[in-house]
Amino acid sequence: MKRLAIALILAASPLFAFGDATERVNAIRTAQGLSAIKVSRKLEKAAQAHATDMIKRGFYSHTGANGSSPGKRARRAGYRWCIVAENIAKGQKSLAQVMEDWRKSPSHHKNMTNRQMREYGLANAGDVWVMVLAARRC
Repeated sequence: MKRLAIALILAASPLFAFGDATERVNAIRTAQGLSAIKVSRKLEKAAQAHATDMIKRGFYSHTGANGSSPGKRARRAGYRWCIVAENIAKGQKSLAQVMEDWRKSPSHHKNMTNRQMREYGLANAGDVWVMVLAARRC
């Protein structure tokens, strides 16, 4: 029964277009005079795995259920990084809402406006959101 409930939550997750997410994060960066970042499917994979794991196992943390860090999850997804950061959120019903909440949060805003970041991956499962930002070269 628990698996069915998780499957229904994941199936009902809000869908978002990468163009819209990219526009939003780059608007935040542009307001700070920073260059645009682009989507990385590998970082998206790391973000989705963590969001799904948090929903499935019923926890909320930057540390994975297996003790993994954002960097370890990015490497596991095949992304070789020199810098990595992660934003997580819970409870937002839309991309617009989560991006606005991250914009208002000093620590999340700092991750999104780090001038070294070049790529990101964004995912959600249920009402849990994960954004992984990184760069291959520093």
